[in-house]
Amino acid sequence: MFPNSGAITNTESLVDINHLAKYTGGKNTLVAQGGGQRGIFTSGVLDAFLLSNFDPFDEFYGTSAGALNIGAFLCRQQGIGRSFILELTTKPEFFHLFRYIRRKQYLGLDWALDKICEFPYRLDVDMGRQVLGQRKAFAAVTETTHLIDHYLPMLDHDWKKVLIATCAIPRLYEKEVKFDHGTYVDGGVSASIPVQQAWRQGARCIVVIRTEGEDIGQDELILPDSEDSEWFRHSFNTMQERFQDRLIQWKTEWNGFFDEQIFKSRQEKKDQKHLELLNGGRWLFGADDIYRLSHLLGDKFDSGLADMLMVHYQTYALTQGFIQRPPDDCFIIQIKPATPLLSSSLMSSEEDLLHDYQLGLDAGFRFVETFCRGSESLSMPLYPYS
Repeated sequence: MFPNSGAITNTESLVDINHLAKYTGGKNTLVAQGGGQRGIFTSGVLDAFLLSNFDPFDEFYGTSAGALNIGAFLCRQQGIGRSFILELTTKPEFFHLFRYIRRKQYLGLDWALDKICEFPYRLDVDMGRQVLGQRKAFAAVTETTHLIDHYLPMLDHDWKKVLIATCAIPRLYEKEVKFDHGTYVDGGVSASIPVQQAWRQGARCIVVIRTEGEDIGQDELILPDSEDSEWFRHSFNTMQERFQDRLIQWKTEWNGFFDEQIFKSRQEKKDQKHLELLNGGRWLFGADDIYRLSHLLGDKFDSGLADMLMVHYQTYALTQGFIQRPPDDCFIIQIKPATPLLSSSLMSSEEDLLHDYQLGLDAGFRFVETFCRGSESLSMPLYPYS
């Protein structure tokens, strides 16, 4: 682990507080990964923050379920992120496999967001705007024409549409989400963990809530030269030339590439290991499940979906490289489970979801405790709780 990085799990803290203190005087940013129902771990972390009155962040970035959880955190409604996943995404109105296969029902994002605004939940968006104040919160989305990442403000008048866009998983959600400024799908395609965008916008202490482990091998990471981190400053579209040779190779061999990933995931199933597929849950289904669903629906696994999967895999490899070897001018702390979560991205059991929520609570309280111990040296003012 590099000196300007650290990790906190539900069982241990691996952070050099003295070194971290050098980075906390500037912009402090919270980044939340997606992962479908695995986002209940993030719900636990952020509920621990709420119960501890802990909010030292100047800016927020979330993808998919990560954005939903950040919204609940800003609205200061402890437990509402947990309820959204545990009580709403497990309902057949949200997703029912056989109805989906018969083309009778797509992912019920609109239904779930309508429900979270009603009794007994009543998401308080006005409170969220008040708490956010002059700070900024963004949801990552993917522009459909060029498959590049964009970041939309989360609590504006169109907040519900923005949250639908960041969660609009290709093939599972019925359509792309159209705005005047573009058409978008799930942010996990191009920015499953939008940590680079946080750094580009000036963040120097970046707290990243993860819903999975390090699922990209060292041989697959894309790391910068030690003296050249300039390429981190740009969105994926401006990096294409640098990686064009690799991109061409992957696109010409994508059948073999995905066959290899499918074989790996099936071996993990045979070995009864916890499954972290090619997408690690950043989309709700892995490559082999997309093949299977496409076959059941009579759809062709076309080049458009192949390009999305390829962009996703490539950008995620870039992000893993960034997190594992951050630029010298920032400090990255990961909050993540010590062991793989029991829940899946979709169709998880209540028991598994409650287990993973507790892991998130434990990790969140451990994070706050670590920072309280180092409070004399850390310059991270808490924003007021309304």
